[in-house]
Amino acid sequence: MASKFHFVLLIHAHQPVGNFPSVFASAYDKSYLPFLQCLEGHPGVRLGLHLSGPLLEWIEQQRPDYFERLDALVRRGQVELVGGGFYEPILVSIPPRDQQEQIGRMAGYLRKHFGAPPHGAWLAERVWEPQLPSALAQAGVDYTLVDDAHFLAAGFEPGHLYGYYVAEDRGLSVRLLPGLKALRYLIPFGLVEEVIAFLRESAAAHPGGMACMGDDCEKFGVWPETHEHCYAKGWLEKFFAALEANADWLTVITPGEYFAGRRALGRADLPAASYSEMTEWVLPTGARERLHAVQREFASRPDVLAFLRGGAWRGFLTKYSEANLLHKRMLHVSARLEKLPRPRRKARAAALFEATTHLLRAQCNDAYWHGVFGGIYAPHLRTELWRELIRAETAAARAERSKEKMRVDETDFDADGAAEVVLSSAAYHAIIKPSDGGTLAALDFRPAAVTLINSMTRRREEYHARLAQAAAGAAGGAVSIHEQTRVKEPGLEKLLHYDRWARHAFRLMVFDRSRSLTDYARVQLGEDAALAGGQYSASNTEATGVELVCDAPGSISATKRFSLRPVPRGFELTCEIKLKPGEAHEQPVAVGLESVINLLAPAEPDRFFEASSGRKPLSWSGVSPGSSISLQDGWQRVRVSLSAPDAREFWVSPIETVSESEEGFERVYQGSQILAVWYPDLKAQESWPAKLAWRIESL
Repeated sequence: MASKFHFVLLIHAHQPVGNFPSVFASAYDKSYLPFLQCLEGHPGVRLGLHLSGPLLEWIEQQRPDYFERLDALVRRGQVELVGGGFYEPILVSIPPRDQQEQIGRMAGYLRKHFGAPPHGAWLAERVWEPQLPSALAQAGVDYTLVDDAHFLAAGFEPGHLYGYYVAEDRGLSVRLLPGLKALRYLIPFGLVEEVIAFLRESAAAHPGGMACMGDDCEKFGVWPETHEHCYAKGWLEKFFAALEANADWLTVITPGEYFAGRRALGRADLPAASYSEMTEWVLPTGARERLHAVQREFASRPDVLAFLRGGAWRGFLTKYSEANLLHKRMLHVSARLEKLPRPRRKARAAALFEATTHLLRAQCNDAYWHGVFGGIYAPHLRTELWRELIRAETAAARAERSKEKMRVDETDFDADGAAEVVLSSAAYHAIIKPSDGGTLAALDFRPAAVTLINSMTRRREEYHARLAQAAAGAAGGAVSIHEQTRVKEPGLEKLLHYDRWARHAFRLMVFDRSRSLTDYARVQLGEDAALAGGQYSASNTEATGVELVCDAPGSISATKRFSLRPVPRGFELTCEIKLKPGEAHEQPVAVGLESVINLLAPAEPDRFFEASSGRKPLSWSGVSPGSSISLQDGWQRVRVSLSAPDAREFWVSPIETVSESEEGFERVYQGSQILAVWYPDLKAQESWPAKLAWRIESL
């Protein structure tokens, strides 16, 4: 009798650090629990299951009965638990020491709760780079899963992917399972009969071979319409029953069982890759559009399509400067912790462990990239990672037993080829970018673990072109998340305004006096580009501030001076400017200094503006006469008061992006832009001063 064909399933369940508790609970009810319940009724279906650390911690605290049910499946050999980085980092994006700590913590957690460490590791977003085999092997990982796209990019033929391979780096190796994209799209969106037919055809072509599918548990209940499809209409029950009904020729097997006694098909040296959709999302918008055009042109040529692919995951750090700044902040915190000596006293050791945990949590991948699932546009996910990094440094200071003094550093903090000025103390951490108009890129209020700017540049995304064609209402059945076009509200295309500059604070705007709030909201001020986004030089730096001079020639020269000083319950950051028009300058202008502040929840009653006309929600757009305005956040317990002596008014407008998520196109509040406006009488060769101060206080 011929040996059976093997089907390896590896299911991955994840919720990111910082996601809302209600989202955890909804995903549990719609997917994680019903999937497990369905599996319990089909002992002939055995699979690998990976649950990320944030999800495991939530389940342990909120739904402990799930652990008992899962442990029973593990003990009877129906489920093999698969490890990985505990807080679901992109492993290639974090330092080697943190790679080992992330994988080690997951192994320890699974050993503690389920009796044995894992042999395999789930690779977050299947992001692969050639150096990973040594990193995984050093952490005790025997195998991982990547997509068929990884192998096709290395020149493998589709028919070569019905077994496992070995990847090696510097003499250390790991076994690789190739997950098939065809199965990812069939399960659960095709007919059960189509899945069985695919497996039967594969078995005929590859006797005794293996087909593997690794994908998200959320597609079984969380993705739009999949709960009804998988459970109410019974797709998953029918699928598991069909797998058991074909047991005469098909074995559904865990990854670890499959490896036992089977030889690798050979060696695989794979390039940097991820699943095919990810390699498209990472491309700059123009390049992504051109790739799609070529794919359409060769849609009938699979031999050509095999060679068409996008970029590598690290490209997100180029595409989104916000992701890059967060990533570099994480690396700086990691480097600081690595330099700390191992403390002997329990209290200091506990503080170091706490600092490390906050750092590892800040490495959760979702807020570092963008696609249907990536969360760089999700403010609550970005913000939580910033907050974790602030907490990590606060705990590190306790481990050091040192009181942090005010200091200033000039360094290429974000690795973009230009030096930043970094000001820090026990109360704040500020990053000034002379290369971008002498603006403030980030400001952390450390006592409250609050990051205040944390906005997003409004960019043209490839999917914005689909808004005009998006149909209202639900699709006619469950389809893959990659094939849907949905909108959460009509008229989103009217919000597609694209910024000239990064959403940093204290940008100097010099513009025509005829411009208004409407022009400002629509990014149509026509401000002087050299003053707003040109190169400034740090002419004088000290521990409490820095002076910057605009290098670009123009009809108006400018200097900025940033200074910081402590105040009760917080600190004050002041930006003083001096403008000096040249002899040729005649046209009357308006002058604005821009604040960008993101307090996250525009509709919550505990977060609001205090304007001259009274309390306003964060989503407010309007003009506030006078020289002061403030914002308050009752959740983070912080107040930011803005003072601009002699300014006539503040223009306020929400920064709203239109981004694509699992549930469709949505508007997302990314903070508010707040322009202090003056109408000066600039005289040639005379210096005109102005000042904008932020006072940040704990409530």
